[in-house]
Amino acid sequence: MIRVLGMMSGTSMDGVDAALIETDGIRIGAFGRSAFRATSANEAAVLRAALGRWPGDPGVAEAARLSEDAHIALACDFPEAELIGYHGQTLAHDPRGRGTHQAGSGVRLAARTGRPVVWDFRTEDVRQGGEGAPLAPFFHWACAVWALERGLIQPAPLAFLNLGGVGNITWVDPLAPAPEAPGACLAFDTGPANAPLNDLMQTRRGLALDRDGALAGAGRPDQVALARFLADPWFDRPPPKSLDRDHFAALPELVAALPDADAAATMVAAIAASVRAGLRWLPSVPQAMLVCGGGRRNPAIMAALASDMPIAVLPVESAGLDGDMLEAQAFGWLAVRVLRGLPTSGPDTTAAPSPICGGRISQPRVTQPRVTVATSHCS
Repeated sequence: MIRVLGMMSGTSMDGVDAALIETDGIRIGAFGRSAFRATSANEAAVLRAALGRWPGDPGVAEAARLSEDAHIALACDFPEAELIGYHGQTLAHDPRGRGTHQAGSGVRLAARTGRPVVWDFRTEDVRQGGEGAPLAPFFHWACAVWALERGLIQPAPLAFLNLGGVGNITWVDPLAPAPEAPGACLAFDTGPANAPLNDLMQTRRGLALDRDGALAGAGRPDQVALARFLADPWFDRPPPKSLDRDHFAALPELVAALPDADAAATMVAAIAASVRAGLRWLPSVPQAMLVCGGGRRNPAIMAALASDMPIAVLPVESAGLDGDMLEAQAFGWLAVRVLRGLPTSGPDTTAAPSPICGGRISQPRVTQPRVTVATSHCS
């Protein structure tokens, strides 16, 4: 087992999650402590200015440096970590076009933290024909196995729904021998989640988010706008499939004429409708849907999900897991898999042609051929 620090900054751009996990890249030995570093308003403005841009474009170098500095500062609070998994900040995702772009270099993180860093998790998957996302599904399988071993779930398929900037769902069979085994996992992005709602709150109210779903809870969804949203061809495309943060750019336009509360309520209804539309692609009805990510803290979103849903919708904490840190933990677990040469994605999660091990390893000193336990010397 390796003590690894997973670090994640998602498309909601609210901050950096960091979480320790002990793992061999297959089983979860133990979950460790975690921390969160919030993104300041000025930092968020730098990141937003670089959205949709590619290496070499204006503003990208500044966003990359900001991402590196924020992760270095947080990583230095975890000297016990032997390895770091660094996702970077997604600025653009176009797997059938220019590729995928996560700003930030693991080379600099390794040099500054004194630990080996696994990073650039998505590029190889896209290079080989995959979508490059979602990448947490194999870890969801490990979480389901962990929960099953502790009697927290039943020995039956389970669904994980992550509501970050974009929504994604994973159907897992905890009885499968490995996450890359045929029939073990099916995963895909469902549609928008917190990103457009947060953008709406920033634009109309100058707020980072609809805290406690207060605004959406006071409004009523516009059914005409919702029907137009669901007419997007995305929903008829079979999985696996993945989305750029701003794929549904028409959604803000659909609610532009609505009062603030009704606009927020319509966006919440769109999140839930996206998930319901995705249920038809699941191989079988799961025992429950466990919700993780920031969206599970919004009562309006959780109520909309539970309405007319054919299965129980529960926060992932009901299975003994941490919904705030699941993605950070995932990239720690994936880092160990990269270190061991194990698959991190496959045909049923990213549409890759075969199981793929994607990721780069940067050592704190280039002369080191393999990972070694190093003492942090952050400076």
